[in-house]
Amino acid sequence: MQNQAANQSQSNPDDLLISADRNVLRPFRSGIMDLFTSQHFVLYSIKRIHMKQLFALGLVVCLLTGNLSAAENKKTPENKSNSRAATATTTHPNIVIFLADDQGWGDLSHNGNTNLHTPNVDLLAKEGVKFNRFYVGAVCAPTRAAFLTGRYHARTGTTGVSTGQERFNSDEYTIAQAFKAAGYATGAFGKWHNGTQYPNHPNAKGFDEYYGFTSGHWGHYFSPMLDHNGSFVKGNGYITDDLTDKAMAFMEQQVQDHKPFFAYLPYCTPHSPMQVPDQYWDRFKDKQLKMHNREPDKEQPDHLRAALAMCENVDWNVGRVLKKLNSLGITNDTIVIYFSDNGPNGVRWNDDMKGKKGSLDEGGVRSPFVIRWPGHLPAGQQVNQIAGAIDLLPTLTDLAGIPRPEPKPIDGVSLKPLMMNSKADWPERMIFSSLRNRVSVRTNQYRLSHKDELYDMHADPGQRKNIAKQKPEITAQLKQAVADWKQSVWPNGYQADNRPFLIGYTGARSTQLPARDAVSHGDIKRSSRHPNCSYFYHWTNTSDSITWNAEVDQAGVYEAILYYTCPQADIGSTVELSFNGSKLEGKIKHPHDPPLVGEAQDRAVRSESFVKDFIPMTLGKITLPQGTGPLTLQALEVPGSQVMDFRLLILNRIE
Repeated sequence: MQNQAANQSQSNPDDLLISADRNVLRPFRSGIMDLFTSQHFVLYSIKRIHMKQLFALGLVVCLLTGNLSAAENKKTPENKSNSRAATATTTHPNIVIFLADDQGWGDLSHNGNTNLHTPNVDLLAKEGVKFNRFYVGAVCAPTRAAFLTGRYHARTGTTGVSTGQERFNSDEYTIAQAFKAAGYATGAFGKWHNGTQYPNHPNAKGFDEYYGFTSGHWGHYFSPMLDHNGSFVKGNGYITDDLTDKAMAFMEQQVQDHKPFFAYLPYCTPHSPMQVPDQYWDRFKDKQLKMHNREPDKEQPDHLRAALAMCENVDWNVGRVLKKLNSLGITNDTIVIYFSDNGPNGVRWNDDMKGKKGSLDEGGVRSPFVIRWPGHLPAGQQVNQIAGAIDLLPTLTDLAGIPRPEPKPIDGVSLKPLMMNSKADWPERMIFSSLRNRVSVRTNQYRLSHKDELYDMHADPGQRKNIAKQKPEITAQLKQAVADWKQSVWPNGYQADNRPFLIGYTGARSTQLPARDAVSHGDIKRSSRHPNCSYFYHWTNTSDSITWNAEVDQAGVYEAILYYTCPQADIGSTVELSFNGSKLEGKIKHPHDPPLVGEAQDRAVRSESFVKDFIPMTLGKITLPQGTGPLTLQALEVPGSQVMDFRLLILNRIE
């Protein structure tokens, strides 16, 4: 499977270096035009042809060359700058947003890393605007929440990365909803990580088309089970390539339909598990790396090399999209953005920055960021003022000229003035980074850590010297700013997340309740300490149970479907699903005992679950009353050594 996926991606990334200038100038190819403009023809005409004849001939030649040019344009689909589709999107440009997962600021060659080659993202930086100090969350879900809402993730209810903490509140308004309301076709292709159940599923938050997975990480990257608009399908090949295929098909369809599009590509790499096709791994597995982390003894060579290989695959896919935009003739009508969701997911070169993923230091929250819009934003512009993911909603709606009717105040600002003139009169601002109740604040010059350490980021970008005692006034000012921010975000103090998972939320036909969101009781074990892509096993007796903190939004009759595995020797267990007095019983009748997969494709030791092929079993119908309470799955009879391994419960409302 791995080699098959690798064969789908054999093109050299260097072949995908493209230029927005390709469609700007086209040489004249008409022999008649060459003849008409040649010196020989002009001299000959003066001597031999009467002026009226010359005029008539010229008219004929103009008509012929005009027809030939029109014919040539019809035969050249890549040059569509004057096509109906391109014209329709000029006023409201298309939007393409790449979001890498766990790629550090230093994981790009244009930021100085010679360990890898990322020509396509480098091209975006060359042809667009590069922000040198762009800040995101310390981990994945918070960044996505901030980008989607324009608000600090802590305001949205997003506090973590799993077991429901990754969700933003149901009344948050997203950038996709804004663009959809403005007439855009909206699509997301990749790792969502802001909730699985309505109203947090991407289809409920403004995206017409969704293909990917909603969890924080996935356990296998070669043809895995994926979510397509709420239904499960099997992926096709290496996941990043597959997501890009679907995104490009979406873009092409919108051009055919003469409709502007908003395409969001939140890739899931180089997040672990460290899986990448052979052609990329082979470049790095024996490579002698020249650039290392400030703490080289902490580097893990296999993980590091796999991450660089995955970054090169991401870059190759960026190049595929840029090439597709060019072939569709919409390069100049499309805003393209590239950034990442947090610092690197391992110890590797990241300039001299302190910290990595999960840290609130510079290395944990500083992300690469480039934005390109040919003919509208200056090429090669670099911006040194601080900015962040919270700014993308106001910036893109400003550039696209669409209204922004969000129901809550946003924290971000439009970066358009900075992009048009990096020396613009820009007010001093602060950007706050938080992870749970820890908070750090960044100004253009200083960073105050969550431990109240002060660093001069101009003089000491590596945060090696705490100057809090030398700068007491600045330290006091920033400490007060953090206190004020905490009061604004958590007026009643930081609280743990106890929001229930919603079932049958208005508009939701189906509700997914994965093992990730459940709590096990008794001797049941989770397949990994990381809940995202985990399952439950060692379910051995009737005193064990699995529960979800649930709220039924719409009362009704629901069909319950379990995704399970169970060997032949253990079939026959009776299980019960119950909620606030309603009960449903069913029996495990059919064996299904597939092997675990993933280890053969791993390039480094993983901490996530391996995966296997869970299959659905219809448990039956249950009437669920409206209300809140524990949704419980337990065994009533266990004739064998175990009940089953459990992955997912789906509730489909049928009445």
